[in-house]
Amino acid sequence: MAFSDPIIFIILCLAGAVAGFLNVLAGGGSALTIPIMIFLGFDATVANGSNRIAIQVEALTAVAAFKKQQHADFPLSLKLSLMTLPGGILGAFFAVKIDDALFTKILGFVMILIVVSLMIPKSELIAHAKQHKWTNWLAWPVMFVVGFYGGFIQAGVGFVIMAALLHLYRMDLVKINMHKVFIVMVFTVPAVIAFIVTDNVNWFAAIALSLGMIAGTLLAVKLAITKGEKIVRLVLAVSLLIISVKLFLL
Repeated sequence: MAFSDPIIFIILCLAGAVAGFLNVLAGGGSALTIPIMIFLGFDATVANGSNRIAIQVEALTAVAAFKKQQHADFPLSLKLSLMTLPGGILGAFFAVKIDDALFTKILGFVMILIVVSLMIPKSELIAHAKQHKWTNWLAWPVMFVVGFYGGFIQAGVGFVIMAALLHLYRMDLVKINMHKVFIVMVFTVPAVIAFIVTDNVNWFAAIALSLGMIAGTLLAVKLAITKGEKIVRLVLAVSLLIISVKLFLL
């Protein structure tokens, strides 16, 4: 099929809507969109680059939507974002050269770590943090790694951010998602620039994904605020289960 085919545009819009919904409430949307693009015939690097454009649009939409709903803490969001930015810049240098096999292996390994991490009771983490004060010195290196992973691979970074903020700052999941979209908005910029400069963006696909992600994002923000942490935990659990099964089958 030609990449300008209206059917491909519709498929990517739908995939973007689902991915946008998942990315805001949990994560892993790129684990859906990138494989679909590759299946449709896009080069893996171009699929990754086109997806980054849509991710940037999605993050901007989510930040604006949370702000409109009176859920915003820009000073803290900016601080967290700046902690990830150096890693995001470094990761962006590698993003345009990532090998498909390495991508799958790293993603699978990170998913396993996150599943294990999220199974630890939050009360135990809070008690441990209060006793040992480890978040004071661990926050910067952890957020640097988060930024590097986001700039380098991106797929699944929502889970990584949620796990980091949950364990480092003991936030509830609604606040975590509010900060998460701001963080993604900031550290995605270097990757977007890298993919555009190296001509690894298909704008037809990027626009289709972006339109879908805007729709999915607006719905997700509304549900996150009206339904609270319960809906976030549900979507998070289902997303992790689906991706874990997919990685196991691979």
